[in-house]
Amino acid sequence: MAILEIETFGAEVLRKVAEPIENIDDAILKLVEDMFHTMYEAPGVGLAAPQVGHSLRLVVIDHALEEGKPGEPMALINPVILSRAEEEDQMEEGCLSIPDVSEPVIRSLAVDVAAINTDGKEIKLTAEGFQARVIQHELDHLDGILFVDKIVSLLKRRMVKKRLAKKLKRR
Repeated sequence: MAILEIETFGAEVLRKVAEPIENIDDAILKLVEDMFHTMYEAPGVGLAAPQVGHSLRLVVIDHALEEGKPGEPMALINPVILSRAEEEDQMEEGCLSIPDVSEPVIRSLAVDVAAINTDGKEIKLTAEGFQARVIQHELDHLDGILFVDKIVSLLKRRMVKKRLAKKLKRR
């Protein structure tokens, strides 16, 4: 297993719409394994393939870590949100690709998701609470959307993006 480099704000791959995975081959299975290893080392509760430089529709999640429960690792290939609960909540989010920034974001309290697992089987699941939040956050990455694009306060969103842009110029 390898620890992959996590792309940070400003990397082009983070703003691209990721490509669907056509074949679940050894390379994809190795990427899944490396992504889990990278996520746990970071530490995080979710990681999308674009965050490690691969513009592919793949995420790994283990939301239970945040809740202090035994791990519930899940790899979702070509995931799609089928429906979202109308009920939403606001919670502070952060991101491995945007270190040292956390701000409130509104997300649906539940989502229905379809995806393919690493065995190539289609799966459907209903996620609620924190798991739903993690899935929505990670699937946004597959469409080039970052959590800073969804910061609740428009003023705060502009300030954070301006600060990140300044940091980028100094690199």
